[in-house]
Amino acid sequence: MLDDRAKLLLKALVERYIADGQPVGSRTLSRASGLELSPATIRNVMSDLEDLGLIASPHTSAGRVPTARGYRLFVDTMLTVQRERLPAASLAPDQPQRVITNAAHLLSNLSQFVGVVMAPRRNSVFRHIEFLRLSDRRYLVIIVSPDGDVQNRVVFTEGDYTQQQLVEAANLLNAHYAGLTIEQVRERLKGEVDKLRGEIGQLMKTAVDASTDAMSQADEVVISGERNLLAVSDFSSDMSQLRRAFELFEKKTQLMRLLDISSQAEGVRIFIGGESQVVPFEELSIVSAPYEVDGQVVGTLGVIGPTRMPYDRMIQIVDITAKLVSNALSHNK
Repeated sequence: MLDDRAKLLLKALVERYIADGQPVGSRTLSRASGLELSPATIRNVMSDLEDLGLIASPHTSAGRVPTARGYRLFVDTMLTVQRERLPAASLAPDQPQRVITNAAHLLSNLSQFVGVVMAPRRNSVFRHIEFLRLSDRRYLVIIVSPDGDVQNRVVFTEGDYTQQQLVEAANLLNAHYAGLTIEQVRERLKGEVDKLRGEIGQLMKTAVDASTDAMSQADEVVISGERNLLAVSDFSSDMSQLRRAFELFEKKTQLMRLLDISSQAEGVRIFIGGESQVVPFEELSIVSAPYEVDGQVVGTLGVIGPTRMPYDRMIQIVDITAKLVSNALSHNK
């Protein structure tokens, strides 16, 4: 257990490092903490903190920097979120996908880091379907979900269809299958496709396959502001670290797993890089929160930035954006 003096010095060190980005020496720490301690006493406390794995000494400096473990202790026990005046922000009720995209941009703009939003989990039910001919054997399938979300898929078919056939197939699907899950439609079509004219039955089967593909992307992650990391000295000075961060954004699998974990908790959560396999990069931290539709958690959003981020401000940004998304999606229903 740390005594009060050690906690105060660790808090001062983390706050100073977040603000300046430079290793913190004993003299700087003495001024930042406000404690009237001799440099020798402060060096002894810093040595104890280093032995505990809470701070580390870079090879190029006599100062110290926080470790992932130090950040975690700071965030869990020392961080005080002082509500500051953030720029006015709003998200208008709209199609869910637009709300999600706008929310990612908002997170990025407010934080000046990377905004991520996991799209709401959709039930694989369609309300309406339409076909639009694009060229020979190439068609646009337009699928509208019960909550008004619109998904478009381009499909290619072996045969060519007239506009009348497209309308007929859409009318049959809308009249007899709207409101069912895609899986239910697929099962029913297996038994009924032989009763339909061959061309129409095949077109309907192709549409259902396209709908399955559209609805299966329920956990899509929308990312905004990756280029902001280019302005962060922690990354711009080390291209290998920057490359690893961009690989994380490109693959999205780890982000999906992390955001899914976040959705199982109440309120804002902070994941500090290097302390778990979920965020395997020591240089990255994620501040996340779930959002709701009519009181039910349907997704997660957050900010990704350097471990040296102003956590108090990020907590406010993420918390406010989660509430804005919840309101926009609930009012859109």
